[in-house]
Amino acid sequence: MRNTRSLCAIWAAVMLALGAATFGQARQDVDMIVSGGIVVTMDGARAILHDGSVAIKGDAIVAIGPRTEVENRYRGAQVIDARGRLVLPGFINGHTHVPMTLFRGLHDDVTLNDWLYKYIFPAEAKNVNEEFVRWGTKLAAAEQIRSGVTTFADMYYFEDAVAEETKKAGMRGVLGETFIDFPAPDNKTNAEMLAYTEKFLKKWQGDALIHAAPAPHSIYTCSKKTIQDAAALAKKYHAPLLMHVSEMKKEWEDSEKANGMSPVQYLEKIGVLGPDLVAAHCIFVDEADRKLLAERQVGCVHNPSSNMMIASGVSPVPEMRAAGVAVGLGTDGPAGSNNDLDLMEEIDLAAKLAKISKMNPLALNAKAVVEMATIDGARALHMEKEIGSLEAGKKADLILISLDEPNAVPMYDVYAQIAYSLKGSDVETVVIGGRVVMRERKLLTVDEPAVLEKAREYGKSVKASLGME
Repeated sequence: MRNTRSLCAIWAAVMLALGAATFGQARQDVDMIVSGGIVVTMDGARAILHDGSVAIKGDAIVAIGPRTEVENRYRGAQVIDARGRLVLPGFINGHTHVPMTLFRGLHDDVTLNDWLYKYIFPAEAKNVNEEFVRWGTKLAAAEQIRSGVTTFADMYYFEDAVAEETKKAGMRGVLGETFIDFPAPDNKTNAEMLAYTEKFLKKWQGDALIHAAPAPHSIYTCSKKTIQDAAALAKKYHAPLLMHVSEMKKEWEDSEKANGMSPVQYLEKIGVLGPDLVAAHCIFVDEADRKLLAERQVGCVHNPSSNMMIASGVSPVPEMRAAGVAVGLGTDGPAGSNNDLDLMEEIDLAAKLAKISKMNPLALNAKAVVEMATIDGARALHMEKEIGSLEAGKKADLILISLDEPNAVPMYDVYAQIAYSLKGSDVETVVIGGRVVMRERKLLTVDEPAVLEKAREYGKSVKASLGME
């Protein structure tokens, strides 16, 4: 009996040592381990780990692998239990205008041209100031975090205020200050616009979360000089350049008439097409345009809800992907062109829009649209070395999605479940740069009740300003 007890004690000691060390090395301390989920890595091999863990130190992933392997090598100061959940890279909203949450539902069911010139531009002139932008950004941050968005690309006014509120919310942003050839809410002249944007770019250089950018609105609202000035600033500060490109038929027709070429070819002619450009929409792009976009390494962002809601057209996403263009997904602005910021809706709609427009159920499959929301979205923003997949060395941006809802069971194919069954409301926990910004559906970085109350107040003031009451 004594020998048996001794052997048991020895065996227990051995197992304890094995649990605390691997091959004689003590476990390394990390800040967080996300443990035991179905980890959808979106790495080059598209590996899926059915009992996986992710180890995080600081703002980066240090290891990812089978749960037992990771937990034998690392000891987390914080452990998030991911059992019964999907663990994915955070979703990337590649194109939006977040302060426009406060114009949500202002005027719908019109063409893009009428919506811009008859409704939104006038409403912005009467209502948009820095405080408006701050509260709209806070509202958007709450909405996006709740639906699993960890990075978004924005184009609006007072973008420095957008940046400050984005950083407070702990989100990652590629944030573009709008260039436009008429007096804007923040800058009334081109000289003011250039000065503001340069100061904005300088301020945020090297920030861990904020990537500041110039954002010429489009070729139909900006002169050649305005676009080139914005592009020159982007090059000077090694910043991205954000722009609407070929988003409506009228834009394409006007460019053919005025320039004798498509919008994409015009941007090439004036020296703007290049690997720093993030082009939103890209609906009217023919084979020659697609070849140019791929050769110049331009990132394109598909906005299916917006394109359908305004009846702008259907972007040739399968053809662009086949040509080698990096195509991400965006919600567009949460007013008029799409009244929410739920990227999981865009995943679903992108696949279905391609299928019905091509009359081919194989046109764009579930795996492809999940790629567009993650790793291809990162490629479109030229950020694939930092985000878009769960890999050692990349930023620790990840989300946990519940598999305990009625719409989540049973599950046969992970990508199909994400694309067609799961909803933004199924997102439970969100980590950005190693920081938990939502835990078990509780927002930790945004005062949601205060934001909702303020948004209701702004709704009343906007109605009053437009004589709607």
